[in-house]
Amino acid sequence: MNNKILMDNLRCIPDFPKKGINFRDVTTLYKNGECLQIMLNEMYELYKDKGITKIVGIESRGFIMASALAGKLGCGVVLARKPGKLPYTVVKESFSKEYGVDTIEMHLDSIGEDDVVLIHDDLLATGGTAKATYNLVKHFNPKKIYMNFIIEIRDEGLHGRDEFKDIELTTLMTI
Repeated sequence: MNNKILMDNLRCIPDFPKKGINFRDVTTLYKNGECLQIMLNEMYELYKDKGITKIVGIESRGFIMASALAGKLGCGVVLARKPGKLPYTVVKESFSKEYGVDTIEMHLDSIGEDDVVLIHDDLLATGGTAKATYNLVKHFNPKKIYMNFIIEIRDEGLHGRDEFKDIELTTLMTI
């Protein structure tokens, strides 16, 4: 989609968090009311007719648009969090990152078999966190799973999309 207003407001911070990485700072889109509305409207148009019953927001920037879109669609929000942040019984999925292993957790009763789930996060790069969340959601055996990201990074040899051949995946911006 690459809306010009969104592209013009996306901040890039070179060499963060380490040399050679161009960090895409989505907070510049969140703080701008026009950008926030554009993102919400674009996501709503993509998913208004899909029967979404739950949106899984991935910690932590994924919580923002997941909650906003859930309000507009009239569905629930499920949090996919780092270990130790959820108070009830959890299911978990671990995954490898370039600098170690991480884990993502969700409450055991988050999703049912009748749910149609949209997984949302701000950024798709390597796909590690998103793949772990997808595997976790599949554990619940919902009717259908979709994925959405605000930004997909492809310009630095990253191929996160390749992890999701069997799922409908949309992005608002591709870099």
